[in-house]
Amino acid sequence: MAEHASLGTLIDMAAKQVETAYRQLQQLMAERQDAERQLQALRTYRLDYTLRLQNASEGGLSASNYHNFRRFIATLDDAITQQNKVMTQIEARLRGGREQWHARKQRLNSYETLLERDARARRYRENRNEQRSSDEIAMNLARQPFNTEQPDQDPATRRPA
Repeated sequence: MAEHASLGTLIDMAAKQVETAYRQLQQLMAERQDAERQLQALRTYRLDYTLRLQNASEGGLSASNYHNFRRFIATLDDAITQQNKVMTQIEARLRGGREQWHARKQRLNSYETLLERDARARRYRENRNEQRSSDEIAMNLARQPFNTEQPDQDPATRRPA
């Protein structure tokens, strides 16, 4: 019975660890979505400025304005590179989070399997003990002499056979 209680405690702890890992995984997924949105916004902003540079160049553009456009686009390129690095880091953390959740889930499943096996073994022992008791009662009844008297007859009024 103590093994059953300690196994229950292990299951409770493992379930909490699975839940914590799942919440962390959800948080990492939200971070990835935010980082993807930021990356997409930077790419859209860069494309917009590249089109502005093309349109401005067609209408004539001073060297200083051209240089400012190019410098700003280069800054956007740096920001995109940085955001790609952030995405790579988040993806690595996300893989680690998935692995951690999976490992904790497997541990929980193992504990639950042990508990099920223990319950099955306990039921088997109980059924076996019950069968033994039934067999013992049947054997004791079989050993007793068979009583042919009618229970309604009074032994004093009974006729000898």
